[in-house]
Amino acid sequence: MPKVLITQFDPAHDVEAIVAFLAANSYPFHVRTKVAEADARKRVEAGSYWSDESIGHWVEVDGERVGIVILEDVEDIEDGGAPLFDLRLAESVRGRGLGAPILRAFTSHVFTRYPELRRMEGQTREDNLAMRKVFVRSGWVKEAHYREAWPVDGGEPKASVAYGILRRDWETGTTTLVDFDDLPA
Repeated sequence: MPKVLITQFDPAHDVEAIVAFLAANSYPFHVRTKVAEADARKRVEAGSYWSDESIGHWVEVDGERVGIVILEDVEDIEDGGAPLFDLRLAESVRGRGLGAPILRAFTSHVFTRYPELRRMEGQTREDNLAMRKVFVRSGWVKEAHYREAWPVDGGEPKASVAYGILRRDWETGTTTLVDFDDLPA
């Protein structure tokens, strides 16, 4: 089992490393598949990864920095809201089975840091089968399928598939399924 470490970005020291990571990789299932260095720098220097809304983290596996994960909608946690996240792995480590251990580690990190948090949410494109499997293997449950909700640069929109995990499921290792057929026609 790989050793996964999630560490918060340090605004005083991580700017160049974050910009380099974002610009060096492509992200085929994100709205913008390639991040230009100037755009990455602008976002980082604007504080997009360390604000009241978003907190950025490095993902390390066995001592190697392999990705970033951003916790979004942090300001909603106090009001009972559920934060989302944005996970980006380096191209060089994709397909190695690291997604589920990383998501489980990040889920633990967030639930531990925010003891009042009841649930977390995440979304991916319908055709990102690898990430959809990561969600399921990590104890997350499919909760919604938003048709034509994910913009695709130069193409037709895809469905956005939403997953969630409850604190009680994380604590007990169980999965509370959604009853999608609760209202007969």
